[in-house]
Formats: sequence, structure tokens, C-alpha cells
Amino acid sequence: MRATKQKIVLALKIALVVLVLAVGLLFVFRNSLLQKAIAKIQTKLATEYQCQFSVKKASFEGITGVVLEDILLLPKNADTLLSVKKIKTNYSFFQLLTGDIQLNNLEMNDGYIRLVKNKKGRNFDAFLKRNPKEVKTTGKRDYAETANRLLTKVFNLVPAEMNLSNLSLKVDDMGRKVNLRLNTLTLDDHQLQTAINVTTQTFSQNWKVSGMANPRKKIADLKLSSADSTNIHLPYIDERIGMITTFSDIHITLDQLEMDGGELHIDGKAAIDDLTVNHPKIASKDVVIEKAEFDYRLVIGSDFLAVDSTSIAKLNQISVHPFAKYITEKDTVYTLKVGIPKMKAQDFINSLPKGLFSNFEGMQVQGTFDYQLDFEFNKNNSDALVFESKLNKENLKIIKYGEADLSKLNGEFVYNAIENGRRQRSVLVGAGNPYFTPLTEISPFIQKAILTFEDPQFYNHSGFSTEAFKQSITKNIKTKRFSRGASTISMQLVKNVFLTREKTLSRKLEEILLVYLLENNRLVSKSRMLEVYFNVIEWGPNVYGIGESAQFYFEKKPMDLTLNESLFLASIVPSPKKFMWLFDDQGNQRPYAVSKQKMYKNIMLNRGLIEAQDSITAAIPVQIKGSSRSYLRLKIEQDSRALDSIEIDVLD
Repeated sequence: MRATKQKIVLALKIALVVLVLAVGLLFVFRNSLLQKAIAKIQTKLATEYQCQFSVKKASFEGITGVVLEDILLLPKNADTLLSVKKIKTNYSFFQLLTGDIQLNNLEMNDGYIRLVKNKKGRNFDAFLKRNPKEVKTTGKRDYAETANRLLTKVFNLVPAEMNLSNLSLKVDDMGRKVNLRLNTLTLDDHQLQTAINVTTQTFSQNWKVSGMANPRKKIADLKLSSADSTNIHLPYIDERIGMITTFSDIHITLDQLEMDGGELHIDGKAAIDDLTVNHPKIASKDVVIEKAEFDYRLVIGSDFLAVDSTSIAKLNQISVHPFAKYITEKDTVYTLKVGIPKMKAQDFINSLPKGLFSNFEGMQVQGTFDYQLDFEFNKNNSDALVFESKLNKENLKIIKYGEADLSKLNGEFVYNAIENGRRQRSVLVGAGNPYFTPLTEISPFIQKAILTFEDPQFYNHSGFSTEAFKQSITKNIKTKRFSRGASTISMQLVKNVFLTREKTLSRKLEEILLVYLLENNRLVSKSRMLEVYFNVIEWGPNVYGIGESAQFYFEKKPMDLTLNESLFLASIVPSPKKFMWLFDDQGNQRPYAVSKQKMYKNIMLNRGLIEAQDSITAAIPVQIKGSSRSYLRLKIEQDSRALDSIEIDVLD
């Protein structure tokens, strides 16, 4: 027994001696090892990224300090990507031996990263290309393990203490220049303080980031705000995409980042105050959000990414409980669930972003509501799309309208036609207009044709066709482009009468909310809505309403329209000003136009909307007459003009 203990002690002594010798040798030859490491990096950057990497001086300082001076990264035939005067850092000797390196502190000064894009290309292109030497694997990636490994490396590389000064990020994108200069950054005893100067070709600001950061515990509580009296103005994107964005501050916390049962959990909060956005695709004026928060709970598993349902998103007084999941266990499935708990309708109206819902400003409502949305899309079975939207209301009532007074649809009013933001003409919707046509005096053929073409479920839905929307999403995903919409007659009516034709996010959102109020509060009957729709929609160049269109194309009253004439009028609603291209130089409809109308005639026949004897007359070709015919490029008229020209020449 004693001999065994002696052998163990001897083995430990030998191991200790070997360890000491190894450490001693490493200490003696550490400068040589450092030079070899730099040489290895230089070779890698030169061969794989065509970049010259140089360090004028590299040495150790004390036992665990490393100092690098005059670091330069120069891509081939491009602008300098990185230049730093001096970097000094400390590391744990034990971590160096184990390979789990964590930087204890970092000092860096007088340097920059410069990203340049010009006619010659980009000086950082080589680092964006996939390395051809990378080994392709067919095995499934474990999202949780991969994310945890990468994030752990990132946090390990963030020093526990930092002192940075005079460092810049310079961006030059085809002459659009931005310079973010980090004047100072200190991280001491987990407290972060910075001073940042932002300069562009149009403005200059001073920012600051302050708060708590503990990279070892993987927690943070940081706030970005302006050091000046003005709100922060985001650089670059205003010149790049024309979107001006400002805010007073952003507050971000990271409360947890840990693996538990094979899943990575990331918890925290993000908040932004006084956000103002201006972009012509969003709205015609500034959109202002006073306060927005996201209390997030993110979960990453081996085969899924998810926003947990315990997360809460807040927009002023509106609270939303989101659940989103991307899973690849068997099929690739996207899931989204959104819930708005029961709240006062007036609080909802008051919380809408200013400038995004101009027609709702000043509106007064009473009652409460709650909302649920369920969406699921299976990439390998797109036809099994799930889309369910449900709003439950209690005593919901409009006390006072905003800019859009939906009740005016019940009486006589003036419709102002607008195109490309310009007013075209006014159309009186009422008996005072000789072309106004009550629904009872409009041919059933054109009524049924319009409903078949535009909105077959008009009398059965409450403003939105869920089935049409599902079909639209499925087709758009399959074609990977926006190839089909899901607009109902209710939506078209609201868009035409109350909104502009501008293609903005604001207009579309207002359209959705106005349609809901119109349909679900029974403000206007379905028949009256359809009657107004028939009397205001555009049906050709300066042609509005069924009364004008029946006269313009066929010199008839709306009640006298035949089935094939009705099919033609219904077919041109999406592009009424292009009707002339449906005809050849003989004045006959082109085959594709006839084919489309025949398809919808058969649909109407199959649905019992018309009878077999009605479809017989639909075989008669459509012949337009009157003023509409002058828009056609007819051969006989061209020959006539040519003949007139010859006669003039002869007379001359």
C-alpha cells in the first residue's frame, strides 16, 4: 500500500516537472511562437483572401501581456481595410494551455476599419465569399450547439476590461460617406462608457453608449442615446434608401444566455423611444412611435428557432403576445401566432403610430376587443396553409369619425378621382348625376360577372376573404414574388372613396382597419356598397362608373348590357386604361382576351349564375363602338390616313 502511494506521489512529481518544463519552454520560445502565429495568419490571408497582413512589431510584455504595433490589412488592388497603431491585451496563461482563451483586458488606439465600394468593386469582397476549401457536410446542423459555440466565442473575445481611443469605422459607398469615430470607450468594473462622433456629408452628431456589461456572465444592460440636444439620426440609410430615421434612445438588456436541456435560451428586453421614420413607401409624412418595447424570450433547439409565447411586444398601450417558430425536424415549417389580449378600443386607436393612420386621428370609439392570428406554412406542402384571423368585440361602437367618415356612403356624396397623387375629376354619387345608376337598374349579367372576377364571396364575407388570402399567400410563396393579391370589393371601395392611390404601407394598413369598421359595424348594407362601387370605379380613360362605361364602350344603358359585353367590362377592371390592347387592327378581340372571358363564362355557368341559353349569346364577338373605338389602332383608319396623305401630296 505504501509502495502504491509512493508511486502516485512520484508520478505527480514527474507530471509537475514536465508541466513546469513545458511552461518554461513555452515562456522561453513564446516570441518565436508569436512570430510563427503571425506568419501563419499572413499566409492564410494572402492565399485565401488575397490580402496583405503586416505587424511592424509584436512582443510580449510581462508574463501575460501581448503588444502589437502598426497593424495593417491591405486587400489586393483595393483600399486599406484595417489600420491600427497599437493593440495591447492580457490573457490567462492557463487558458492559453487549455485553448479556451478569454481576453482579460484590451487597450487599442489610433486606428480604423474602412469599408469602400466604388466602380472597382469592394475592398471587403474577399471576406464575403465562401471558402472553397471548406468541407461540405451532409449532416444536420444542431442550431442550439452552433449558436451557443459561436456566441461563447464572441463573449470570450470581449475583454472584461477595455480602454479604446480614437478608433473609426469609415464607410464610403459610391461616394456616400459615413465616419463613426469612437473617441473613447472604457469598460471598468462592468461599467461601460463611450463617446462617439458620427459624421456624414449632411450632418454631425455625438452619441454615447452607457450601462453595464459583463461578458463573462453573458449579461448586459446598455443604452444608446445622443450626447447632443437633438435625437439620434441614423446615418447612411437616409442617403442609401431615402429613409430618414431618428429616435431619442435605445435600451437593450441581455438577462440570460445559457444552455438548458439541449436548448439555448436567450432572454432580455429591447426598447426604443420617440422613433420617427420618413419614407415615401411607408407614408406621405413622418411616422412617429412614442414608445415600443420587446420583452423577448428566444429559444434555439437542435432543429428549431423560436420566439417563445411568453414574449411581449408593446406599442404604446397595445400589448401583443407573439409566437414564431421555424422548425426543420421533418419538414420545413413556419409558424406564427399573434394575440392581443382584451383591451379598450379607444386605447388601441390612441396607440396607433402618428402619421401612419391619418384617417383615424381624432376618432372616438367605445367598447373592447381581443384578437388572435394563427399562421402556419409547410414548405413541402404549401397547399396545407393555415391562416385564421379572429377578432372578438364587446359593445364596439364609433362615437366620432376621424378624417374618413364611413357613414357618408349611405347618402349622396362627391367622389374625387385621384391618380398618381393628382386629382382627376369629381364624380357625384347620387341622383344629381345623369350617369348614376341604382343597383336595380344595372344588368344582372354585369353584376354577376364583376362578382365572379373580383370577389365571389362578397355577400358572405365581412370585408376579407380568408380563402382568397390563403390562395394568394400560397401562390406568392410558390412563385417567390408578389403575383397575386387578395383584395375584396369592400377593400377596393374603401381605397377608392376614402384613400389615395399611393402605394404605401400606411394606405394598406388604413384600408384594412377601415374595411373592418365598415363591414363589422354594419354601417352600410352590402347592396349599397356594391351600388357605390359600380358608380365610382374607373373603367377607362376618364371613364368612371357603370353608367359612363356602358355608354363609352357600347352606347347603351347599364341594364341593356349583354353577357359577353358584361364579361368584357369585368375583364378590364384591373387595367381599364389598357383596354385597347385587347383588340387587333381589325377591331376584333385578341384570342387571349376571348379565352379569358370564356373561362369566366364557364365558371359562372358551373356556379349556376347564368343559364345555358345565356351562354349561347356570349359566343358573339364583342364589338365596341362610340368614343371608345377611337382608341383602337384600326388598319382601315391607318390606310385612310395614308390615303389622305397621298392625296395631299398629289394636290401639292
